Amino acid sequence: MGKALVIRNASVFQEDGSFEDKEIHIRDGIFVPADEENSREEPAEIIDAGGLLAIPGLVDIHFHGCAGYDFCDGTEEAVRHIAEYELNCGITSIVPATMTLPEETLGKIMENAARYVWKQEECGRAFSSEKRFSGACLRGINMEGPFISPEKKGAQNPSYIIPPDVRMFRRLQEKADGLIRFCDIAPELDGAMDFIRQLKDEVHISLAHTNADYETAIQAYHNGAVHLTHLFNAMPPFTHRAPGVIGAASENAGVFAEMICDGVHIHPSAVRAAFRLFGCDRICLISDSMMAAGLADGEYTLGGQAVTVRGNRATLSDGTIAGSVTNLMDCLRTAVLKMEIPLGDAIRCATVNPARASGLDSVCGSIAPGKCADLLLVDSSLNIHTIIFHGEVRHNEKKHF
Repeated sequence: MGKALVIRNASVFQEDGSFEDKEIHIRDGIFVPADEENSREEPAEIIDAGGLLAIPGLVDIHFHGCAGYDFCDGTEEAVRHIAEYELNCGITSIVPATMTLPEETLGKIMENAARYVWKQEECGRAFSSEKRFSGACLRGINMEGPFISPEKKGAQNPSYIIPPDVRMFRRLQEKADGLIRFCDIAPELDGAMDFIRQLKDEVHISLAHTNADYETAIQAYHNGAVHLTHLFNAMPPFTHRAPGVIGAASENAGVFAEMICDGVHIHPSAVRAAFRLFGCDRICLISDSMMAAGLADGEYTLGGQAVTVRGNRATLSDGTIAGSVTNLMDCLRTAVLKMEIPLGDAIRCATVNPARASGLDSVCGSIAPGKCADLLLVDSSLNIHTIIFHGEVRHNEKKHF
């Protein structure tokens, strides 16, 4: 039989954003019902989590890199270091994003990710924990570009922007072995609506880097788009006469909206307004971090373009914000402690919602029987005391038990 673990006396996060005092039971890296675990004769390791909150491992569905590495490096070394950094920050499931690059380059990135996931799964089947990968679980790819608007390119390289191409996407998806979970598109481009209609059942289509008006965005969502990339950024503003993409997304109940709560991309008042507009069940907190996350100020790159980092701001030479330098756990803390978002709502937006938006909610995103046993024990200020990944204690501040 596999290793059993019981966590007692924690206040446990529920999918609706509430907390409940109850035990958590884990066996073979999976959450199991308490009555099932009690029927076993093997002794379980006990963790007394008195005074702490138990929350799911975070799920970041949009970020580019960290710790000096970029997902678009296209190497196993890069993905390993990225995954290790993320796990150490409490992010247990990752869906890193590509940039606007040539198809040949994107193809190599996709192939590298597919190889990594194959090795990740093979190591996960090993009996010896020493053979397992030591970082967050790579669960998909977010394809950000190249089907975007030059007018709202943000930090994307305009040299590689192209019209929507269904056959190109399918070639890349084949190289990725089906890992692409999101594909970004500007719906005003020629061919975009046909692209959405053809691929809506093959990938989650997100409106992004777009100058579309309200009517165009409404049509895109009616045709099958289901997501909105980094709300407020790289899109027209929401105004009383031109509600644009934001207004269209808010009116479609099946649409999830990403939001970067790093204190740079969006003013706290706008964050609070977004929660009122979309509700806490449709917002996905993301980090959108680039390779400088976790490192000092300096000169870095993103999508082949030079980026300067000063404090918590990363910019291109023209001053354009170039991703963030903040991990998702820090974004979650900022949302709660500095932006006045209720704790349960914010946690939901960093766990349950991104798992649902990416189609991963059967395996992660909440503390529920049958899902991967990924959870964090934190205090009320979201300081991490313990990280449990696939049922194994990876980090434990023993002085708190």
